[in-house]
Amino acid sequence: MHTLGVIGGLGPMATAFFMQMVIEMTKADTDQEHIEMMIHNCPSIPDRTSYIVGHSSENPKVPMVEVGKHLVDYGAEVIAIPCITASYFYDELSREIPAPIINIIEETTNYLEIQNVKRVGLMATDGTVQSGLFQKSLQARNIEVILPEEHGQKDVMHLIYQNVKATKPAEMDRFQRVSEELRQKGAQVIVLGCTELSMIRRDEQIGAGYLDAMQVLAKCSVELCGTLKEEYHQLITR
Repeated sequence: MHTLGVIGGLGPMATAFFMQMVIEMTKADTDQEHIEMMIHNCPSIPDRTSYIVGHSSENPKVPMVEVGKHLVDYGAEVIAIPCITASYFYDELSREIPAPIINIIEETTNYLEIQNVKRVGLMATDGTVQSGLFQKSLQARNIEVILPEEHGQKDVMHLIYQNVKATKPAEMDRFQRVSEELRQKGAQVIVLGCTELSMIRRDEQIGAGYLDAMQVLAKCSVELCGTLKEEYHQLITR
């Protein structure tokens, strides 16, 4: 077994749910068979989307590197970051943090390719969408990416920032509106491409055909550091 280090707080609720997922997905009959996790919940890290879209000059990479190095100093052997927008900094983080970092975007792409999905709808932050990281990764495997129109993207950002990050209930009419738009455009599976959207999957009956990228991250973390329960090989909602 390997020790998992988690750069957390991006946001705090997503980090707490990520830890819960890792525990639930681990095949363990005793406390001692669970994965050792070191979590630095650091919500003071500047907002990733604000930096990427040019609304802030505070570079979140600097404190993320600091946190990652501290985790490695304390024994972390694998690093997970429950924040998809943080993938914008993946290459720089990988160069500066002396432990392998799970690439949530690449792992989500791998999973979709294995499941033979050809057309994907994406719900994600403006920062993730504008960075193009998901689009490049998916298109490199011949998977078509469908994005919401401007009004739909505003609904997604509202759900993330005004609902989940503000610890308020999700306005499901907005969620269903975006989902319907993406389905009508041909999406076979809708990727919940922001870890805040994972809380909507947790708390609401969202229906079939969704893939939670943070759940993919949890699955990979368990596979690298412990033993995965059999039922978690299938992650697309049914």
